[in-house]
Amino acid sequence: MSNIKNHVVPATGWQGLIKHWRNDLIAAFSVSLVALPLSLGIAIASGLPPISGILTAAIGGFVATIFRGSYVAINGPAAGLIAVVYTAVISLKDGSGRELNYVMAAILICGVIQVFLGLFKLGKIAEIYPSSVIHGVLAAIGVIIFSKQIHIALGSDSAADSTIGVLLDIPGSLLSLNPFVTIISVVSILLLIYHSKISYKLFHFLPAPIWVLVLSIPFVYWFDFFELHQLIFWGKTYEVGPNFLITLPDNLLDSFIFPDFSRIGDGTFWLAVISITLIASIETLAISKAIDKLDPYKRTTNPNKELVGLGISNMVSGLLGGLPIITVIVRSSVNINNNAKTSWSNVYHGLFLVLFILLLAPVISQVPLAALAAILVFTGYKLAAPWVFKQAYNQGIEQLLFLVGTLIITLYTDLLWGIFGGIALTLIVHLLLARLPVVDFFQMIFRSGTTLEENKKGFYLLNVKGIANFLSMLFLKDMIEQVPKGSHLTVRFTEARLVDLTVQEYIKEYGRRYQENGGYFVMEGFEYHVASTNHPLALKSRFTKPKIRLNSRQKKLKELAREHDWVYQPEVDWNTSYLQNFQFFETRPIERKTNSIVGSYAQKNIYWQMADVTFDEGALLATEVYNTTVQVIRLPFELPHFVLEKEGYFDKIFDRVMAFSGQKDIDFELFTHFSKKFLLKGEDEHTIRQLFTPDLIHFFENEDIYHIECNGEALLIFKYLRLAKTEEATKMVDFSEALVSKLKN
Repeated sequence: MSNIKNHVVPATGWQGLIKHWRNDLIAAFSVSLVALPLSLGIAIASGLPPISGILTAAIGGFVATIFRGSYVAINGPAAGLIAVVYTAVISLKDGSGRELNYVMAAILICGVIQVFLGLFKLGKIAEIYPSSVIHGVLAAIGVIIFSKQIHIALGSDSAADSTIGVLLDIPGSLLSLNPFVTIISVVSILLLIYHSKISYKLFHFLPAPIWVLVLSIPFVYWFDFFELHQLIFWGKTYEVGPNFLITLPDNLLDSFIFPDFSRIGDGTFWLAVISITLIASIETLAISKAIDKLDPYKRTTNPNKELVGLGISNMVSGLLGGLPIITVIVRSSVNINNNAKTSWSNVYHGLFLVLFILLLAPVISQVPLAALAAILVFTGYKLAAPWVFKQAYNQGIEQLLFLVGTLIITLYTDLLWGIFGGIALTLIVHLLLARLPVVDFFQMIFRSGTTLEENKKGFYLLNVKGIANFLSMLFLKDMIEQVPKGSHLTVRFTEARLVDLTVQEYIKEYGRRYQENGGYFVMEGFEYHVASTNHPLALKSRFTKPKIRLNSRQKKLKELAREHDWVYQPEVDWNTSYLQNFQFFETRPIERKTNSIVGSYAQKNIYWQMADVTFDEGALLATEVYNTTVQVIRLPFELPHFVLEKEGYFDKIFDRVMAFSGQKDIDFELFTHFSKKFLLKGEDEHTIRQLFTPDLIHFFENEDIYHIECNGEALLIFKYLRLAKTEEATKMVDFSEALVSKLKN
């Protein structure tokens, strides 16, 4: 549980294999359990045989790992590519039955292009795409996946040749649903929804998609899907049979689909190549940046090397009959959360999938297509769920406009036009908000007058001027990266006419990493800018000084601080690096910190800070956003590193499994009530046992349960994954004061 700054970055190569094989093997097993159903489902939804998904994941594990630029990412097929691959399959049909061979040729050429993009160091192009446009494309992909898979989940079909038509056919499928197929889908979706809400770690040892497959097979036996026959329900007759099950080839060598380049002179073929290349590259580079935030060792992906690695993988995938390979966020998040250390976990995950197919093919052939469709329906819903639009609205009404505009354009055209249309819409809105003629607008982007100055030794000022939007990202990125590590960097936007969300996201993330590397970072100059919402990263245009208005909770916190002579600050505080020094936040990126209260325990000369923190669990489509109120107490004395939190009864079984990778619960034989109630972990078990005296243990047994963590020099305390009420905040301060007194003694 050491401080991030003291983390020893895991070795790579053969040394990393020897030293960290246990961690990587356990993480890879968990990843492969998630990847198995997803790979099968993605292949089927893309119009390819299910075995192609497993082949793709294996190539992503074996080939990409050798050449890529990331450390703990997982590579394989992705739901985000379903729409573009399926569109390519449909558009390349010419009556010859070789459309899949044409698609393989397009994927292979995509790989070649990606290799050249990486070799010419063009990975930075991903920086110029507006965040909301990317989210709009992902939402459109979600709608496309949902609209196609919901028919399969209902045991029906749609003959429409457009996404809008497929959506309009959903009511018809609902009226003509097959109840013996639908029951499997309904149970599967309910399981996916409630899996995360079940607290037992033993249940979470198997990921939700695997539970879906396992629990769907009894329905296959119950309704006898192995023979084509009819069943009666409420007086109506419905057909069930093997056509509703996954089909795997008897000989795996027969699953290879080889590329056919005979359509290379066809514009439709090149449209497929460009679409696959653009979407795959954008998703890979965006996801790679998101994974870097989750990596507890804060290693940074080389985007150019990542493109080369994925390009070579796609060349192999296209050569053998696989899908496009990208860096995938859900499986990468699982990999990191299961304590993977090196890129060998990607290799192991590919190996496990091959073993699953070789050993479990008869079982997998009993899985109903409805179960896979349910997984993809749920995935599609998450990409375009209401909270996606709510989050965009919270960031600014203009961000919602960009997202919805991109979504609509994509649904009525295709993904390529959706990206270009979203960018055009974003520029038009920026132009209107900047209140400038068109020529002046673009001059203030490309000739903004932004400067980087060293005011005195080690103190740098980046003075941003003009229009700071996604088109100026590469220029700003080049300037800010000239600042030496360990310096004092101030980024000032006082003279900026307009600052969009994409720029602020990049600057904020750069500042976070800059502080982690020992530098000091400040972002300022928004006093005379206005935004459509109070979100800290909302698009800002320079106007007049806004008036700060406190909500009812903030007023109560302000009054609470006044009563106790504490200092209250409602504004966003960008200094969150000290929170990242705790294990809990190592893999949970912090979006913002607000409503800070600073106080002290006067008699002990100990200072503390309480604040509302918004953080992410996972990233991109796997993101869950949480709000909590935490308290950090600076200690004038040293303590061992430890984590103390609530433990459930079945967690003990899970902990025995996780102890294999060195994650051990510290129990006290004489205090069984404490050991059953709390999960205690730490690297230096001997010192921790010395700290947890009978007096301290009795204290915890008689108090409310908090998540308590020590990084050696400070304590982190919180109770709920929600914002604390004022009385709860007061109670937490009282608890921490009593705890500090016990620890000091």
